[in-house]
Amino acid sequence: MCTALRRGSSRWARITTVALHLRGVVLPDDVVRDVWIVGDRLTFEPVPGAETVSTGGFLLPGLVDAHCHPGIAPGGPVTEVAEAKRLALIDRDAGVLTIRDAGSPLDYRELDDDPEMPRLIRAGRHLAPHRRYIPGLAVECEPSELAAAAAAQAELGNGWIKLVGDWIDRGAGDLGPTYDDATLAAAVAAAHRAGARVAVHTFSEAALPGLIAAGVDSVEHGTGLSLDLIDDMAARGTALVPTMTNIETFGSIAAKAEPKFPGYADHMRRLQAGFPAVVRAAYEAGVPIYVGTDAGGGVAHGLAAGEMLRLAAAGMAPIDVLAAGSWGAREWLGLPGLEEGALADVVVYGDDPRTDLRVLEAPSRIVLRGRVVA
Repeated sequence: MCTALRRGSSRWARITTVALHLRGVVLPDDVVRDVWIVGDRLTFEPVPGAETVSTGGFLLPGLVDAHCHPGIAPGGPVTEVAEAKRLALIDRDAGVLTIRDAGSPLDYRELDDDPEMPRLIRAGRHLAPHRRYIPGLAVECEPSELAAAAAAQAELGNGWIKLVGDWIDRGAGDLGPTYDDATLAAAVAAAHRAGARVAVHTFSEAALPGLIAAGVDSVEHGTGLSLDLIDDMAARGTALVPTMTNIETFGSIAAKAEPKFPGYADHMRRLQAGFPAVVRAAYEAGVPIYVGTDAGGGVAHGLAAGEMLRLAAAGMAPIDVLAAGSWGAREWLGLPGLEEGALADVVVYGDDPRTDLRVLEAPSRIVLRGRVVA
């Protein structure tokens, strides 16, 4: 038991916290270690009286879903903070202890410090033109309004904004850029001045050259990437979050669209068929790749392990898949791994996920913010 002092509204109050102890193979170090947790911090220094909650197995820094939408359910946007929390807890119970929310129509900032919630890195609302995105999700902006809206969403998020770089153009009957290159570049610059990084949704080929040149920080989906753009991303350090789970829905999207937009439907099918090779090429070129499911809308929550299996099937080595969904993704988002003084987010697996990534589908112990949650 550890005793600490906490400031109350009128006086100092003494509280007692149960320290936790875990032992196992710590990844990526590949060393058997004892780990103690006191409050929301991890230490390798022994803590007398700590409660042992896990022995054996493999200890990973909490998983990351870097493209997730707690504010969106399979039926559409949610309207209650309690529902956003329920969806995030589905991801948490699958081992995801950090969520980068890549756009939410619901303001749920009150959950940022909720002890039951995964760490939340929010991008505010999507930014898109009028009637060029999913109804109800985006702040709809004229081109002249986009830069100011990007700065405003930087204030409402906590580190990122989300631009919609392309969507179906119903007049053309196919995917098309949402804004011209200069407008998008101005929005990226405005977000960067406001201290936010920029994630951009893009499926098509046409929008990508201008977006990458504008300095976006991550390409979400990226089905239209070519080899020369992949090389440019690698040189710039621009991240790719492939959301392969989402891309598998392109066939059903195409089927629904085909009666009115056959060209768009054919394009979506071709993008889906070629995407594993795109991901493999990006990986081989050294593009930073991170795990994101696009949970919300057409994708259920809690599927990070399946996304990691898809990345492996596309050609990523298991150790790099683990980095993409754990310690590497945490570092990218500014969070520590399993190190002295780190945040107390640990997922334990009974078997070695480096040998069989399917192990990730069944964590044996989850510690979030210093508390056992599963």
